[in-house]
Amino acid sequence: MRTSDFDFDLPEACIALRPADPRDSARLLVVKGGELQDRVIRDLPDFLQPGDALVFNDTRVIPARLSGVRHRTGPEGELLSVPVEATLHHRDAPDVWSAFMKPGKRLKVGDRVRFGREEDTACFLGQVDAEITAKGEDGLVTLRFDLAGPVLDDAIREVGVMPLPPYIAAKRAEDDQDLKDYQTVFAEHDGSVAAPTAGLHFTPALLDAIRARGVTTHAVTLHVGAGTFLPVKADDTADHKMHSEWGEVSADTAAALNAVRAAGGRIVCVGTTSLRLLESATSEDGVVQPFHGDTAIFITPGYRFRACDVLMTNFHLPKSTLFMLVSAFAGLETMRAAYAHAIDRGYRFYSYGDGSLLFREDAQ
Repeated sequence: MRTSDFDFDLPEACIALRPADPRDSARLLVVKGGELQDRVIRDLPDFLQPGDALVFNDTRVIPARLSGVRHRTGPEGELLSVPVEATLHHRDAPDVWSAFMKPGKRLKVGDRVRFGREEDTACFLGQVDAEITAKGEDGLVTLRFDLAGPVLDDAIREVGVMPLPPYIAAKRAEDDQDLKDYQTVFAEHDGSVAAPTAGLHFTPALLDAIRARGVTTHAVTLHVGAGTFLPVKADDTADHKMHSEWGEVSADTAAALNAVRAAGGRIVCVGTTSLRLLESATSEDGVVQPFHGDTAIFITPGYRFRACDVLMTNFHLPKSTLFMLVSAFAGLETMRAAYAHAIDRGYRFYSYGDGSLLFREDAQ
């Protein structure tokens, strides 16, 4: 399909810069069978049935945006230094991360980078060093840090900041409130550089109401990479390459979801991250398998869904892989109409925005 098929006009005023307070007071657009209902997030239990399974992503966002200085020895032996910024993307080894870096074109393999405070300190607190060991054509560089494992994790927490999406960061700076706002109540396993934003709407009270409805809740883990923010540059969707992300579906969770399906219940995914991971873990015959590893699944219209029956998700960027996914799930024309309705009614878009509840087109 053409990437332009997934374009639409979005006024700047629709971009949410802060989340709703309380979280479950955000609006919820219910899209089912071509009909649209304007509700709020705390109404979600009304659309769930006893025996359904709610699946959420329990990843935790790390302070993955690092500022520092690139060092290189010049032709005369002089030290050449340039300010740089890195957004960590995927952990490749205990001491290795792939990252998107600026200014990318000026970086070379062998360059040394010091993140954090540049001044010398006796105990090197507030800084961490790395070497660029590879550069990819897709804009990623490979950073091998001088630290590894939990020690590196601590250093990143010391020098990094919360990686707000570029469409928010371009309008305001990160602050202490984002440390709370940009984590879900499910957050447990460190590793994401972007929040699974549909999960941001949940509160303990909402979860209690869902469970009281007879709906079970289940966790999967997908560490969201910075590639989620990248636009689709190819004119044809078939030419777009997704960046891989690491995920895990435990054997217990897989067995529980298969039991729900066998009993006639529905699988309700909280967010596109949960959906993409479950679809990666589910075999052609619809059986959810344990999963541990990377996925680069790219879902566009024509995809046959194996696992997810209902999807709760936020409103996404024009021409993004996520708008392509929801169009595959609920139908392109249905989602065009839903997004036009949302814009006309003043719904708030993107990570801190409102939510939608989508029922799969071929399952209604």
